[in-house]
Amino acid sequence: MNPKYERQLKKGVLEILVLHLLSEQDMYGYQLIMALDERSQGMFKLKEGTLYPILYRLEDDGYIKSYWVQLEDQRMKRKYYQITQAGRQGIQEFEMLWQEFSQAVSVVLGG
Repeated sequence: MNPKYERQLKKGVLEILVLHLLSEQDMYGYQLIMALDERSQGMFKLKEGTLYPILYRLEDDGYIKSYWVQLEDQRMKRKYYQITQAGRQGIQEFEMLWQEFSQAVSVVLGG
């Protein structure tokens, strides 16, 4: 398959996947990248340049919020992301829409 089309297909589901992971626990960016890669068995290998705009959009839309955590014995802080109540509702809406979408695609493809 042409990589351009594969990217488009994947792009459509990234927000819901990120929200779903955050519904399980708060995570920082790199942790999200690794969890998505592992859970998708390598299908979703995100780069920071792809993930962070998604996180910013989700935060702007009120689906997630962020907070900083001081790392022990280090001067660094790590930014964690947490799902909001609106994000939890969004997951349900996204999942219902995804079911409708995937069923319609299956029908068109003859499945």
